[in-house]
Amino acid sequence: MAWGILLLAGVLEVGWAIGLKYTEGFTRPWPTAGTAAALVASMALLGVALRTLPLGTAYAVWTGIGTVGTAILGIVLFDEPASALRLVCVAMIVCGIVGLKLASPA
Repeated sequence: MAWGILLLAGVLEVGWAIGLKYTEGFTRPWPTAGTAAALVASMALLGVALRTLPLGTAYAVWTGIGTVGTAILGIVLFDEPASALRLVCVAMIVCGIVGLKLASPA
């Protein structure tokens, strides 16, 4: 259950990170409110997951999900470069997330 909560927290991290782009420097009220809500929910769920999961593992997985999701959506939504090196680096982050999950005692 904690891993599912952590996954949802990571997805919400992607949501608030992408939302930052749409706030236009916090000048747009609705995107700002959605971004803030996703941020609070993401942190709250991370806190719940930390009741069971080791801190180092959970935090690294949470930020990894956020990093990978934000990088991919940056490519898809904002036409950021999708060079081979960039995609290899994203794949290495995914491997690190999987490795941490496999090595976790919880």
